[in-house]
Amino acid sequence: MRIRTCLALAAAAATLAVGAVPASAAPTAPAAVPVLSTGDAAGAAVAAGDTLVASLAAGTKATFYSATTGATGVTCGVSPFTARALTNPDAPGTATASLTGMSFGSCTANVTGVTSVKSLTVGNLAYSLSLGGGQPVVLAAGAAGPIQASAVLNSWFGTLTCTYQLSGAFTGTSDNATHTLSFRNEHFVKSGGSGLCPGEGYFSATYGPLADSSRAGSPVVHVN
Repeated sequence: MRIRTCLALAAAAATLAVGAVPASAAPTAPAAVPVLSTGDAAGAAVAAGDTLVASLAAGTKATFYSATTGATGVTCGVSPFTARALTNPDAPGTATASLTGMSFGSCTANVTGVTSVKSLTVGNLAYSLSLGGGQPVVLAAGAAGPIQASAVLNSWFGTLTCTYQLSGAFTGTSDNATHTLSFRNEHFVKSGGSGLCPGEGYFSATYGPLADSSRAGSPVVHVN
C-alpha cells in the first residue's frame, strides 16, 4: 500500500512539473526595414531630402542608338545624375525621389556625315524616380513635361539639332551586388529638328554605385 501511494505521488509530481514548463514564446515579427538603406540591407534609412548621386558604372558608356540591335548613334563616356529623396517607407513599399540633374559629356558619334557631338542634353527636368516595392526602377516624366533629349551635332551640312521625346517612362532594374541602376533600349521618338536626324532613338546606360552624398562618406544605397 505504501509503495502504491509513493508511485501515485511521483506521478502527480511529474504531471505538475510538465505543466510548469512555460509555453513557447510567439515568434517575433522581423524588424521593419526601409526600402532604401545605406551600406547594406540593415543600414540606416535614407532620409527624405537626402541627395542621391550616381555616374556611369565603371567601364560602361551611355548610348543613344538608332536601333535596338545596332551600334550607330551617339556614345557618351560621362553621365552623372543627381536626385533628391522624397519618401522612403518600410519595405515592400515604394521609395520616391526627384531626379533634378542629368548630364552627358565625352560624347562621340559614328553617324555618316556627323563630324562631332556638340552637346547632348535632357529637358523638362525634374523627373520622378521610383524604387523598390517589388517593381522595376521607374523614371517617369515630371510636371514640366515628357522626358526629352536633344543632340546638337556638327556635320558636313552644318549644325544639326535633333530632339526626341519618350512617350512613357524608363523601366529599369536595380542590382544590390553592384548598387547600380540599369536601363536598356528606352525608346525615344523624334519630336523636332532637322530632317536629317534619325526618326527614333534607343537609350541604354548603367549608373552606379548609387550613393547618398548627404551622409558622411557617401555610403552606397541598398534597395530592399
